[in-house]
Amino acid sequence: MNYIDTHCHIYMDRFDGDRDAVIQRAIDNGVERMICIGVDLPSSEKCLNIAEKHPQVFATAGIHPHEAKDVPHRYLHELEQFYQHPKVVAVGEIGLDFHYNFSDEKEQIAVYLEQLELATSVGLPTVVHCRESDDEILNGIIESKNGNGVIHCFASTLAFSQQILKTGFHLSFTGLITFVNALEDVVKETPLNRMMLETDSPYLAPKPYRGKRNEPQYVKQVAEKVAKLKNMSVEDVVSQTTHTAELFFEKLK
Repeated sequence: MNYIDTHCHIYMDRFDGDRDAVIQRAIDNGVERMICIGVDLPSSEKCLNIAEKHPQVFATAGIHPHEAKDVPHRYLHELEQFYQHPKVVAVGEIGLDFHYNFSDEKEQIAVYLEQLELATSVGLPTVVHCRESDDEILNGIIESKNGNGVIHCFASTLAFSQQILKTGFHLSFTGLITFVNALEDVVKETPLNRMMLETDSPYLAPKPYRGKRNEPQYVKQVAEKVAKLKNMSVEDVVSQTTHTAELFFEKLK
Protein backbone atom coordinates (compact mmCIF):
# COMPACT_ATOMS: atom_id res chain seq x y z
CA MET A 1 0.00 0.00 0.00
CA ASN A 2 1.06 3.57 -0.69
CA TYR A 3 0.65 5.51 2.54
CA ILE A 4 1.47 9.22 2.80
CA ASP A 5 2.27 10.69 6.21
CA THR A 6 1.15 14.22 5.40
CA HIS A 7 2.47 15.79 8.61
CA CYS A 8 5.54 14.85 10.64
CA HIS A 9 8.30 16.74 12.43
CA ILE A 10 11.23 14.41 11.85
CA TYR A 11 13.67 17.33 11.80
CA MET A 12 13.37 17.51 15.60
CA ASP A 13 16.30 16.55 17.80
CA ARG A 14 14.36 13.54 19.10
CA PHE A 15 15.21 11.93 15.75
CA ASP A 16 18.86 12.98 15.59
CA GLY A 17 20.11 9.55 16.65
CA ASP A 18 18.18 7.45 14.13
CA ARG A 19 16.50 9.71 11.54
CA ASP A 20 17.60 7.66 8.55
CA ALA A 21 16.39 4.48 10.25
CA VAL A 22 13.02 6.09 11.05
CA ILE A 23 12.58 7.03 7.39
CA GLN A 24 13.61 3.55 6.27
CA ARG A 25 11.19 1.88 8.71
CA ALA A 26 8.40 3.99 7.27
CA ILE A 27 9.32 2.99 3.72
CA ASP A 28 9.56 -0.67 4.73
CA ASN A 29 5.99 -0.40 6.09
CA GLY A 30 4.52 1.09 2.92
CA VAL A 31 4.85 4.79 3.72
CA GLU A 32 6.14 5.96 0.37
CA ARG A 33 6.08 9.69 1.08
CA MET A 34 6.41 11.85 4.19
CA ILE A 35 5.93 15.61 4.53
CA CYS A 36 8.27 17.18 7.08
CA ILE A 37 6.57 20.27 8.51
CA GLY A 38 8.44 23.45 9.44
CA VAL A 39 7.31 25.71 12.30
CA ASP A 40 9.73 28.64 11.86
CA LEU A 41 12.52 29.65 9.48
CA PRO A 42 15.27 27.44 11.02
CA SER A 43 13.08 24.32 11.19
CA SER A 44 11.82 24.92 7.65
CA GLU A 45 15.45 24.92 6.53
CA LYS A 46 16.01 21.63 8.36
CA CYS A 47 12.93 20.10 6.70
CA LEU A 48 14.19 21.10 3.28
CA ASN A 49 17.64 19.67 3.99
CA ILE A 50 16.08 16.31 4.90
CA ALA A 51 13.86 16.42 1.80
CA GLU A 52 16.86 17.06 -0.41
CA LYS A 53 18.63 14.03 1.06
CA HIS A 54 15.68 11.60 0.91
CA PRO A 55 13.55 11.17 -2.23
CA GLN A 56 10.56 10.06 -0.11
CA VAL A 57 10.54 13.19 2.06
CA PHE A 58 8.97 16.54 1.16
CA ALA A 59 8.89 19.77 3.15
CA THR A 60 6.81 22.79 4.12
CA ALA A 61 7.83 26.24 5.34
CA GLY A 62 5.88 28.47 7.69
CA ILE A 63 5.52 30.15 11.06
CA HIS A 64 3.64 28.24 13.79
CA PRO A 65 1.51 30.36 16.15
CA HIS A 66 3.90 29.61 19.03
CA GLU A 67 6.64 31.36 17.05
CA ALA A 68 4.57 34.38 15.92
CA LYS A 69 6.10 36.64 18.58
CA ASP A 70 9.61 36.07 17.22
CA VAL A 71 9.12 36.54 13.47
CA PRO A 72 11.85 38.60 11.80
CA HIS A 73 10.80 41.80 10.05
CA ARG A 74 11.17 40.32 6.54
CA TYR A 75 9.92 36.83 7.35
CA LEU A 76 7.43 36.74 4.48
CA HIS A 77 10.21 37.48 2.00
CA GLU A 78 12.35 34.74 3.56
CA LEU A 79 9.48 32.25 3.37
CA GLU A 80 8.91 33.07 -0.28
CA GLN A 81 12.41 31.84 -1.10
CA PHE A 82 11.47 28.37 0.19
CA TYR A 83 8.42 28.08 -2.03
CA GLN A 84 10.50 28.21 -5.18
CA HIS A 85 12.01 24.83 -4.29
CA PRO A 86 10.32 21.87 -6.02
CA LYS A 87 10.12 19.82 -2.80
CA VAL A 88 8.45 22.52 -0.66
CA VAL A 89 4.79 21.59 -1.05
CA ALA A 90 2.84 23.92 1.27
CA VAL A 91 2.77 27.00 3.49
CA GLY A 92 2.78 25.81 7.07
CA GLU A 93 2.54 25.08 9.80
CA ILE A 94 0.51 28.22 10.36
CA GLY A 95 -2.54 28.86 12.52
CA LEU A 96 -3.68 29.81 16.01
CA ASP A 97 -3.18 28.29 19.46
CA PHE A 98 -5.17 29.95 22.24
CA HIS A 99 -4.51 27.04 24.61
CA TYR A 100 -0.86 27.82 25.28
CA ASN A 101 -0.80 31.44 24.04
CA PHE A 102 3.00 31.37 23.77
CA SER A 103 2.46 34.35 21.46
CA ASP A 104 -0.06 37.13 22.02
CA GLU A 105 -3.40 36.41 20.33
CA LYS A 106 -3.25 39.57 18.19
CA GLU A 107 0.28 38.66 17.04
CA GLN A 108 -0.88 35.14 16.20
CA ILE A 109 -3.85 36.39 14.17
CA ALA A 110 -1.73 38.91 12.24
CA VAL A 111 0.88 36.30 11.28
CA TYR A 112 -1.84 33.74 10.44
CA LEU A 113 -3.63 36.15 8.10
CA GLU A 114 -0.39 37.29 6.46
CA GLN A 115 0.55 33.70 5.68
CA LEU A 116 -2.91 32.86 4.31
CA GLU A 117 -2.48 35.79 1.91
CA LEU A 118 1.07 34.67 1.09
CA ALA A 119 -0.19 31.17 0.26
CA THR A 120 -2.70 32.64 -2.18
CA SER A 121 0.00 34.71 -3.86
CA VAL A 122 2.41 31.78 -4.28
CA GLY A 123 -0.32 29.30 -5.24
CA LEU A 124 0.32 26.75 -2.50
CA PRO A 125 -2.01 25.10 0.02
CA THR A 126 -1.81 25.88 3.74
CA VAL A 127 -1.31 23.50 6.68
CA VAL A 128 -3.20 24.98 9.63
CA HIS A 129 -2.86 24.39 13.37
CA CYS A 130 -6.07 25.07 15.32
CA ARG A 131 -6.27 24.80 19.09
CA GLU A 132 -9.06 26.44 21.09
CA SER A 133 -9.37 28.99 18.29
CA ASP A 134 -12.09 27.58 16.05
CA ASP A 135 -13.98 30.81 15.42
CA GLU A 136 -10.86 32.83 14.66
CA ILE A 137 -9.46 30.15 12.35
CA LEU A 138 -12.72 30.04 10.41
CA ASN A 139 -12.95 33.84 10.27
CA GLY A 140 -9.42 34.00 8.86
CA ILE A 141 -10.24 31.53 6.10
CA ILE A 142 -13.38 33.46 5.17
CA GLU A 143 -11.72 36.89 5.45
CA SER A 144 -8.72 35.87 3.33
CA LYS A 145 -10.91 34.03 0.80
CA ASN A 146 -8.32 31.22 0.94
CA GLY A 147 -10.15 27.90 0.75
CA ASN A 148 -7.07 25.85 -0.13
CA GLY A 149 -5.87 24.38 3.15
CA VAL A 150 -6.07 21.59 5.69
CA ILE A 151 -6.80 21.70 9.41
CA HIS A 152 -4.12 19.29 10.55
CA CYS A 153 -4.59 17.04 13.58
CA PHE A 154 -8.29 17.83 13.62
CA ALA A 155 -9.53 17.65 17.22
CA SER A 156 -12.70 19.72 17.36
CA THR A 157 -16.43 19.16 17.00
CA LEU A 158 -18.52 17.66 14.22
CA ALA A 159 -20.23 21.04 13.75
CA PHE A 160 -16.89 22.81 13.27
CA SER A 161 -15.67 20.11 10.88
CA GLN A 162 -18.72 20.71 8.68
CA GLN A 163 -18.16 24.48 8.73
CA ILE A 164 -14.54 23.95 7.70
CA LEU A 165 -15.42 21.58 4.87
CA LYS A 166 -17.84 24.17 3.46
CA THR A 167 -14.90 26.58 2.98
CA GLY A 168 -13.10 24.10 0.73
CA PHE A 169 -10.57 23.16 3.40
CA HIS A 170 -9.65 19.54 4.12
CA LEU A 171 -9.28 17.73 7.44
CA SER A 172 -6.34 15.60 8.54
CA PHE A 173 -6.40 13.02 11.32
CA THR A 174 -3.71 11.68 13.65
CA GLY A 175 -3.39 8.89 16.19
CA LEU A 176 -5.78 10.91 18.37
CA ILE A 177 -8.63 9.11 16.63
CA THR A 178 -7.43 5.79 18.10
CA PHE A 179 -8.15 6.95 21.66
CA VAL A 180 -10.42 10.04 21.56
CA ASN A 181 -13.95 8.71 21.13
CA ALA A 182 -15.40 12.17 20.52
CA LEU A 183 -13.67 12.27 17.12
CA GLU A 184 -15.29 9.11 15.80
CA ASP A 185 -18.37 10.86 14.37
CA VAL A 186 -16.16 13.46 12.68
CA VAL A 187 -14.20 10.71 10.93
CA LYS A 188 -17.39 8.90 9.92
CA GLU A 189 -18.89 12.08 8.43
CA THR A 190 -15.78 13.36 6.61
CA PRO A 191 -15.63 12.13 3.01
CA LEU A 192 -12.37 10.47 1.98
CA ASN A 193 -11.87 12.98 -0.82
CA ARG A 194 -11.55 15.67 1.86
CA MET A 195 -9.52 13.63 4.36
CA MET A 196 -5.80 12.99 4.84
CA LEU A 197 -3.77 10.89 7.25
CA GLU A 198 -0.82 12.01 9.38
CA THR A 199 1.21 11.12 12.44
CA ASP A 200 2.34 14.56 13.76
CA SER A 201 5.40 12.64 14.95
CA PRO A 202 7.03 12.70 17.42
CA TYR A 203 3.72 13.59 19.11
CA LEU A 204 0.42 11.71 19.51
CA ALA A 205 1.49 8.12 18.96
CA PRO A 206 -1.59 5.98 18.25
CA LYS A 207 -2.67 2.91 20.14
CA PRO A 208 -0.87 0.60 20.87
CA TYR A 209 2.18 2.92 20.98
CA ARG A 210 0.78 5.65 23.24
CA GLY A 211 3.41 7.29 25.40
CA LYS A 212 6.22 6.39 23.00
CA ARG A 213 7.87 8.55 20.39
CA ASN A 214 5.64 8.62 17.34
CA GLU A 215 7.10 8.10 13.88
CA PRO A 216 5.81 8.02 10.29
CA GLN A 217 5.42 4.24 10.07
CA TYR A 218 2.54 4.51 12.57
CA VAL A 219 0.31 6.27 10.05
CA LYS A 220 -0.82 2.72 9.34
CA GLN A 221 -2.69 2.64 12.67
CA VAL A 222 -4.53 5.85 11.75
CA ALA A 223 -5.63 4.30 8.45
CA GLU A 224 -6.80 1.15 10.22
CA LYS A 225 -8.96 3.18 12.63
CA VAL A 226 -10.51 5.17 9.77
CA ALA A 227 -11.28 1.90 7.96
CA LYS A 228 -12.93 0.47 11.07
CA LEU A 229 -15.06 3.58 11.64
CA LYS A 230 -16.13 3.75 7.99
CA ASN A 231 -16.62 -0.01 7.68
CA MET A 232 -14.24 -0.14 4.71
CA SER A 233 -11.08 -1.99 3.80
CA VAL A 234 -7.79 -0.43 4.82
CA GLU A 235 -6.71 -0.70 1.19
CA ASP A 236 -9.59 1.51 0.05
CA VAL A 237 -8.95 4.08 2.78
CA VAL A 238 -5.27 4.28 1.91
CA SER A 239 -5.91 4.45 -1.82
CA GLN A 240 -8.47 7.24 -1.50
CA THR A 241 -6.68 9.36 1.13
CA THR A 242 -3.42 9.06 -0.82
CA HIS A 243 -5.23 10.29 -3.93
CA THR A 244 -6.67 13.17 -1.90
CA ALA A 245 -3.19 14.13 -0.67
CA GLU A 246 -1.76 13.99 -4.18
CA LEU A 247 -4.46 16.34 -5.46
CA PHE A 248 -4.08 18.67 -2.48
CA PHE A 249 -0.28 18.87 -2.44
CA GLU A 250 0.22 19.40 -6.17
CA LYS A 251 4.03 19.39 -5.86
CA LEU A 252 4.00 15.98 -4.15
CA LYS A 253 5.42 14.08 -7.11
